[in-house]
Amino acid sequence: MVEKTVEPRRKTQKQPVEASAGNGGSGGVRPPKNEKKDPQPPTPKKGGFKSGLVGGLVGGLVMVVLGGGALYGYTQSQDTNVGSTNNNTSKNVQTSNISANVTTDTTEAVAKVEDAVVSVVNMANSQGNFLQGGGNSSQSSDSSDLQTQSEGSGVIYKKDGKTAYIVTNNHVIDGSDAIEVILKDGTKVEAKLIGADQWTDLAVLSIPADKVKTVATFGNSDDIKVGEPAIAIGSPLGTNFATSVTQGIVSAKDRSVAMDIDGDGVEDWDMTAIQTDAAINPGNSGGALINLAGQVIGINSMKISQDTVEGMGFAIPSNDVVKIINELQQNGKIVRPVLGVVLRDLSQISEQQQQSVLKLPEDVTEGVVITNVQKDSAAAKGGLEQYDTITEIDGQKITDSVSLRKVIYNLKVGDTVEVKFYRDGKLETAKVTMEAANSI
Repeated sequence: MVEKTVEPRRKTQKQPVEASAGNGGSGGVRPPKNEKKDPQPPTPKKGGFKSGLVGGLVGGLVMVVLGGGALYGYTQSQDTNVGSTNNNTSKNVQTSNISANVTTDTTEAVAKVEDAVVSVVNMANSQGNFLQGGGNSSQSSDSSDLQTQSEGSGVIYKKDGKTAYIVTNNHVIDGSDAIEVILKDGTKVEAKLIGADQWTDLAVLSIPADKVKTVATFGNSDDIKVGEPAIAIGSPLGTNFATSVTQGIVSAKDRSVAMDIDGDGVEDWDMTAIQTDAAINPGNSGGALINLAGQVIGINSMKISQDTVEGMGFAIPSNDVVKIINELQQNGKIVRPVLGVVLRDLSQISEQQQQSVLKLPEDVTEGVVITNVQKDSAAAKGGLEQYDTITEIDGQKITDSVSLRKVIYNLKVGDTVEVKFYRDGKLETAKVTMEAANSI
């Protein structure tokens, strides 16, 4: 699995985000003990998001080897004689019994929530994936055929009777035949997928509550301040580094990050995110971004993965998370309104066709063109037709299909809105009542 990766937009061409199934990554494999060369990181598989935004997929456990020894895991004998030029050579060096007080706001914040942060393992049926291209995590599979396909993180946010609920990223569990959750103490439990939403990249899992000791609380992401400390907790590079803690600051609020949901190379969605310079690595996806009060202010989801870029990670704001997970827990899916049309950005239509086919005034340079209207859809009932160019919905300007989708998805099923559009060169208005569907 590939991490979500984001590349900065260029003026000449949009660079949408590519999501890959199981953004927890396919890593977590322990390197050979006798390997002397620096291992090469695995080549990411192409997934649903554009290959620039790497969200938390474990793309393999990468170790740095210095002088033949890994940076982690070297040992020392407890009683090592140290040579000296002074006369006190008969005594062994010992540690002092004086300890420093290292309790800080950061350590206290981490202590409040670390037990609620878990590792999420995306497991796939090896035969099913090879022959059929994958399966459904809600279906039972023979455990002997299951293999780890990616690893990510999750946050336990609720305990209700015998059941505990976990929020993670959709791309962490996408394409799974089974899901395993590993608690901080190493306990492994089977998880059930309650619901997932690809547009917001969130998913809800449930596990038995008997082993759960701590439940995280959500802070108000609207109240965070740029420059305040931000702490990321998760499983970078997989379960070998579970419950890793990194610290930085809130670099920006309300960042708009372009996403390519369906992998067709065209931006489908702009995710609103918290930007942080706390280290977000493959496997951190679905983990917690917390404040100094130990409250979850975001769910880590993406990072900019580029040689020339450092410290640009992104988290889904907690206020958005709470809204989505409540609906997922209740309904198993997000019900959104739909127009029932096929759209094309006006910018993709040649100027010649804008004049000869659409007959648009020269000052109309932004909007979306309806290329097809579904029968009995909300758009059809509202009187919209093929080749109508929509420029405004519910008083909000429409510049492209992404902006239209953002407006529509913030409405409710049953809402009636005013749609402004050009038909045969004339500006017209229609009343459209939103209807429910899976996509627009």
